[in-house]
Amino acid sequence: MTETSPSVSTKLEFLVDLNRQEQVDQLGKILGNQKGIENVNIDLSSKRLVLDTTLQSTKVQQLIEQSLDTNAILLGTGKSFGAAAVSAIYSNMNRPFERRIHGLVRFVQADDEQCIIEGNIDGLLPNSPAQINIHEYGDLSNGCDSCGDYYNTEKSSREPTGILGRVMTDERGAADFRLLNRSIRVPDLIGRSFVVQTSDSQRVACGIIARSAGIFENTKRLCTCSGSTVWQERQEAKERFQ
Repeated sequence: MTETSPSVSTKLEFLVDLNRQEQVDQLGKILGNQKGIENVNIDLSSKRLVLDTTLQSTKVQQLIEQSLDTNAILLGTGKSFGAAAVSAIYSNMNRPFERRIHGLVRFVQADDEQCIIEGNIDGLLPNSPAQINIHEYGDLSNGCDSCGDYYNTEKSSREPTGILGRVMTDERGAADFRLLNRSIRVPDLIGRSFVVQTSDSQRVACGIIARSAGIFENTKRLCTCSGSTVWQERQEAKERFQ
């Protein structure tokens, strides 16, 4: 069962480009007054920010960056090892679509029975519904067509476990969502796939679900593939999607 706009909070850890105590004080005040955010902890020496929130992580990231005109990087989600996963979503290479689809979906195990699913997907048809699902396999050798059937743990149920529901796009064709599901668990999703379908059941985008860092598990400061610092990487990412 999937619920929209859940009130269940998730713990987020950010690396924020803070250099002065005045920035720490300002950010603490802004976040402390923001509905949906609590338990804010900022450490200037490590530039780390940890908080609990019922908001999407991207919304919190934007709030931080716009408030201080700085960069913020999401380091980890969840409370323990194995409690978080991520899927980078791209267009189905075997199904030509009029728009280039891309996005990111995160899974966080809030507790033993509740999983938070949040995502941002761009390039879909404007003002239209999109079906989001978890499929059996993380096999993209034939695009989204080789992901198998819906993931399902309840064989006797009329609706497979992996059917998460529909999300609506805005006028730009972007879908932003935060959902609560009580039927799936993050450790069981690793290696499977996240698939986006149009209203006519066409698989237009997908991505493999992989484990992501939990709180205090990510110490990355330099991207070994490019030699860029995390701040340079973040700035380049923001410029690409402006």
